[in-house]
This record gives sequence, C-alpha cells and structure tokens, in this order.
Amino acid sequence: MLPSTHRSRLLRLSDCTGAVNQSIASGGSAAANSRSDLQGLTNKKDAPASLLGHHGVVPTAPISRLVAARVAELQRFVGRHPAIALTLAALLALALGMTAAAASIYDAVTESEGVAGLDQPVLEFAVAHRNPGLDDAVTTFTDLGGSTYSPVIAAVSAAAIAVAWRRWTPLVLMALATLGSVLMTVVGKAVVGRVRPPAELAVPPLESSFSFPSGHTLNTLVVAGVVAYLLIERCSTRWMRLALLVFAGGYAAAMGLSRVFLGHHWLTDVLVAWALGLAWLAIVITGHRVWLLRTGHHPKAVDAA
Repeated sequence: MLPSTHRSRLLRLSDCTGAVNQSIASGGSAAANSRSDLQGLTNKKDAPASLLGHHGVVPTAPISRLVAARVAELQRFVGRHPAIALTLAALLALALGMTAAAASIYDAVTESEGVAGLDQPVLEFAVAHRNPGLDDAVTTFTDLGGSTYSPVIAAVSAAAIAVAWRRWTPLVLMALATLGSVLMTVVGKAVVGRVRPPAELAVPPLESSFSFPSGHTLNTLVVAGVVAYLLIERCSTRWMRLALLVFAGGYAAAMGLSRVFLGHHWLTDVLVAWALGLAWLAIVITGHRVWLLRTGHHPKAVDAA
C-alpha cells in the first residue's frame, strides 16, 4: 500500500492528464467546426465578406458565364416559341425605328431643313381648301383628341373591356400607356418650345401651348392603339382584326391631319407625334407580351380563321 503522499501525487497527475486530454479533444472539435464553417461560407453566395477577411470575397460566377446562361436561355425560348420571338423582335424594331424617325424630324425642325420645309406649303394648302361647314366638322372631330374627351374615351373603353374580361389588365395597360404619352407631350413641348402656326392662319378656338409635338395626335394614337390591341386579343377572325387595325390607324391619322388642317400645328408636329406614339405603343405592347409569357396569363384561345 502506497504512502499517503504518493497517492495524492498520483491523483494530481491523473487530474492533469484528464485536463490535457479534454483540452486536446475540444481543440480538435473547434478546428473541425472552423473548417466546416469556412467551407460553408465559401459555398454560400450571400456570405458576408467581413467573415472571410478583408481579402476574402465569396466566389461568384464570372460575368461571361451569366451572359452565356442568358443567351442560352434566350436561344431555348426562341426554339420553343419562334413566332412569339419574331413578334417581340418586330415590336422592338418598330420602337427603335420610330424613335430614330422622331429624332430625325426633331433635327429637321431645329435646323429648319429637310422635312420641315413642307410645313409652310402644307399649311397654305389647308388654308386654301377651308370652308365654314368643313371647318366646323373638323373642329368637332378634333375635340375628341383634346384634354376633355380623350381621357373619357380612354377610361370608358378600358373599363368596358375590363368588365367584359373580368380582369384589371385593360385598365392598368391603358393607364400606363396614356401616362407615358402625356409625359412625352409635356416634356417635348417644354424642351423644344416651338411656337404654333400664325394665329391669322388658324381656325378658332386658338391654343396657347407650344406646338411640338401634337398632343392630340400622340395621345389619340396611343389610346386607339391600346384599344385595338386589347380587342384583337379576343377577335375570332382575321377580317375583324384587320378592321380594327384600319379603324384605329385611320382614326389616329385623321386626328393628326385635322390639327394641320385647322392650323393648330405644323406638319412636322404631327409627324413626330405619330413616330413617338408608335414607338411608345410598341414598347407597351412588348412589355405586356413579356409579362404574359412570364406569368402564364394568356388570353383565351383565338381562332385563326
């Protein structure tokens, strides 16, 4: 039997050995946890950089890979929906083309050259062909595109379609389209600041705002275009779609010509309004088609007869 002094020393030695073993075990566990945490951070794209050190940045896919992925996705979409892809491309091309045309007309107006040279001869031609009865009829028609009746026509048309479809889409689409056309009108007039034709060559009532672009023409084209687009979505025959396109186009064209006939606008004011209106209409329709594709909210099947 060991003396008491030897037993106490052995007990103290045993305690120290246990403490060392426990420390080694906990250190190994902490190291393992640290390696696991670091590996998890490097695998997470949203890991905070502060946890990785001032040199550590969470690895992300290179931009080239992201672009390649989007291109591949676009190719797959075109392969699955060639007709839709062609339609969207045509709408975007129309928007770009009309925007370029509007810019060209603006340059001609500011430089007093090109198509702007037709402004005075066309106005003189209109003045030469006026008579009291025709002046009154054209004035009544052109009022439909003004700030009093145009919003009413837009709201009633969109509301009627929305009720028939039991959807909010027509109201939202019309609101966005008309808001854009009004903003283009206001900004264009303020930036260009072009004066209207001489008052002695205009048919009363006269207007005092700037001339470029024609707000009546721009807003009428957008409203008529949206209504035609919405109705064409549910047309059952090609001749009905064609009739809607002809009516909407003729209405917008007549509105623009009425402004020139009455001497309220120069011809180039109307031309740029047509160009801007078509460009904005193409953008709105393209956006709506993309939204339909992404959400799967397609209109009812349309007979192709």
